[in-house]
Amino acid sequence: MHCLSKAWYTTIFSSVVILRHEVIPFVSVIASTPSYFRGFTLIALKEGAEGDKDEDYTGNFQIIDEEETQFMTNCPPAVTESTPRRRTSIQVFWTAPPSGSGCVVLKASIVQKRIIYFQDEGSLTKRMCEKESLYGDTTDKPLLDCCACGTAKYRVTFYGNWSEKIHPKDYPRRANHWSAIIGASHSKNYVLWEYGGFASEGVKQVAELGSPVKMEEEIRQKGDEVLTVIKMKAQWPAWQPLNVRAAPSAEFSVDRTRHLMSFLTMLGPSPDWNVGLSAEDLCTKECGWAQKVVQDLIPWDAGTDSGVTYESPNKPTMPQDKIRPLTSLDHPQSPFYDPEGGAITPVARVVVERIARKGEQCNIVPDNVDDIVADIAQEEKEEDDTPETCIYSNWSPWSACSSATCEKGKRMRQRMLKAQLDLSVPCPHTQDFEPCMGPGCSDEDASTCMMSEWITWSPCSVSCRMGTRSRERYVKQFPDDGSVCTLPTEETESCVVNEDCSPSSCLVTEWGEWDVCSATCGLGMKRRERMVKMPPADGSICGAEVLEVEKCMMPECHTIPCLLTPWSDWSDCSVTCGKGLRTRQRLLKSPVELGECTEELEQVEKCMLPECPIDCVMSEWTEWSECNKSCGKGHTIRTRTVKLEPQFGGDPCPEAIQRKKCKIRKCSRGQANSGEKNPRKEQRENKRSKQRGAEIASEHPGCKMRQWSNWTECTKLCGGGIQERLMTVKQRFKTAQLSSCKDRKEIRACNVHPC
Repeated sequence: MHCLSKAWYTTIFSSVVILRHEVIPFVSVIASTPSYFRGFTLIALKEGAEGDKDEDYTGNFQIIDEEETQFMTNCPPAVTESTPRRRTSIQVFWTAPPSGSGCVVLKASIVQKRIIYFQDEGSLTKRMCEKESLYGDTTDKPLLDCCACGTAKYRVTFYGNWSEKIHPKDYPRRANHWSAIIGASHSKNYVLWEYGGFASEGVKQVAELGSPVKMEEEIRQKGDEVLTVIKMKAQWPAWQPLNVRAAPSAEFSVDRTRHLMSFLTMLGPSPDWNVGLSAEDLCTKECGWAQKVVQDLIPWDAGTDSGVTYESPNKPTMPQDKIRPLTSLDHPQSPFYDPEGGAITPVARVVVERIARKGEQCNIVPDNVDDIVADIAQEEKEEDDTPETCIYSNWSPWSACSSATCEKGKRMRQRMLKAQLDLSVPCPHTQDFEPCMGPGCSDEDASTCMMSEWITWSPCSVSCRMGTRSRERYVKQFPDDGSVCTLPTEETESCVVNEDCSPSSCLVTEWGEWDVCSATCGLGMKRRERMVKMPPADGSICGAEVLEVEKCMMPECHTIPCLLTPWSDWSDCSVTCGKGLRTRQRLLKSPVELGECTEELEQVEKCMLPECPIDCVMSEWTEWSECNKSCGKGHTIRTRTVKLEPQFGGDPCPEAIQRKKCKIRKCSRGQANSGEKNPRKEQRENKRSKQRGAEIASEHPGCKMRQWSNWTECTKLCGGGIQERLMTVKQRFKTAQLSSCKDRKEIRACNVHPC
């Protein structure tokens, strides 16, 4: 089977996004403005194949819009137009072949004005090859069966890169965030989400609401198909420097049957856009465990909402669409839109690193140094390499652990740089982090119970004087050694609500929780409140305190040389129309004495306002035509043409025809309507013709001219058109000058009657 001849190939390709072999990317054929095409044919061939055999074709096309595209009847692997008509672009899905299939050549032909454009290379032919893995020990996914032994423990770290600086179009300044991350390590029998599949209710709630509750419920219902549930906290705002906020991370385990890892998180606000990994295989072909996987992430659409901008109103997709990656050609209003169809800049990066292996390993390839080092826990920290030229304060006390449960967290301490004796030597280590777990937890003790957080205290058992209240927690994971969990699951304490219960006293509620400390470092204040439930029965004023304030101490403040104000709003665009620039500034708040601040204080970016108006441009007026009557009253006209039509609201075109009255002489009786030849009129016309011939001869000395050609057809049927005629040089004498002996053209108006 040979769908197409060898000589037709080429077309304009754009936004061909291939994200590993299981992803369904878009293939687009786009005509540059103002071009268009009526028909097309699109195929995918193995590199070097001619297309005369079935096995020459590779990958699979999928129709998006049946009104636009269809498979060719006589060549099923090829896609063509459904109906021939003028169009500027088409899109289809294309699934790449399995890993190891070699390079692929996408080729297309287009039909424009009954002409087939063809070319063997260029913008109508695109060669693509499989992207190599960033790390040699990671496998192509998914492996159907894993041959690794033992188990492996990994840490996944999520680096959000979605910011106004990198993705400026319509960036939501106030509400931008990443939702809580939810995922799992699981077997091949469970799919959290995948391109080309439909979103579950759990995926839908993450995608539209940023809520991981339903997704976690779905994961836990899978029982033995799941080994570890992966959870990370939401991030408000979406991006902050790593020295201000550490990237969120979580740890999970894998084994031979549950060697895949998936997760997702919503970028908000958005209709139903997410990022994540789907079935990332951590088992290698060599029966080992991948050491490190790094993936840049682009957003994908869950197929449940049809909004096209970050803050589009809810618009449920009915029926539900399949999950697909966003592209730069989805919609002109999309924040990721690029008319040239370039790839979307990644909004996040995920790093999965192996931190430990347990049990006997059976990898075929021997461990390298990195493998061995990754498995050995660091017994003690490296010696302090603080330069002697840096004078610090003492370390602050350790902060509370970021995890209140037996899941791993971090705690921090700070110190202040008091003096820098040598400005050429940097002073590091003003912050220190170490892993930690909630109270009563130990990562090394196999007999430790993994407990949930305490549930909020119950109301006091009495509404007056002393009573009791309680709270509960539950066992999340029993000890690995099978021993009984001895940690308490219930806690009780005394409580006093209203000490005075006399008729002149008032009943108040319990104190609420303490607010967050007003300071992020150093000394601050915190407060808590309670409300009056019942005023005094005798009508007196309630004397109970309803507000309580006390001091709170946070870690010692670390003064840094770059203490900056927030960015100002963007200035107005430097132009009133077209392309310009806009700026924004921020100020340095910290004293200059603390050192030089290298952070930028001003940012400049391009801005685009509506196109500038372009006024109509006309040619010069022609000469006045001859009078349309040989006697009596007539008229003569002159014309001009439009050289440039008005655009973007420019001034409209003025009149293109002018006429004025003319009167040569009075007509003799009956002359105007007489159809017979008038001897005197013929004499006058012959005389005028000789005069014109003499004028032409005088204008073209040394030349012999041909007779005037016939007038061309009028360019318009009514409303004023133009006719032309030519007089060309028949013979040029030796004495003739080139500048004086040349062709002549006359123009006159025609069909000047109104339409």
